Amino acid sequence: MTIVIGFSADQYGSAALDHGLAEAKVRGAAVRVINSSKGDSWTDPKFASADGVVRLEEALAASGVPHEIHQEVGDDAGDTLLDAMAAEDAELLVIGIRHRTPVGKLLLGSTAQRLLLNCPKPVLAVKPAE
Repeated sequence: MTIVIGFSADQYGSAALDHGLAEAKVRGAAVRVINSSKGDSWTDPKFASADGVVRLEEALAASGVPHEIHQEVGDDAGDTLLDAMAAEDAELLVIGIRHRTPVGKLLLGSTAQRLLLNCPKPVLAVKPAE
């Protein structure tokens, strides 16, 4: 079985990675780490740089958990994660979340909320340590 981790190059992605790896160890599962960007701007701070991917690969290798990394450009992150969860072997989605005001949710939408409501399998939403 596989745990899908929605990774972003920030503290929220790190929290998702840490919790996803812990779950994988408990369940004896592999992880599929997905880092995606719409690609609609020159820079996307949530999209891991080449150095960031090397560090991510090193952290995954050190964990001892079977893993794969997918970096995708051009699709909405929510759609990419929902597509990954449609795979037969996907059993859990782990995402990092941040606090948002009600107005922020209304104006900007919420990928996390969409994933929580639309994912057909369990979702673990985690916050970084304070």
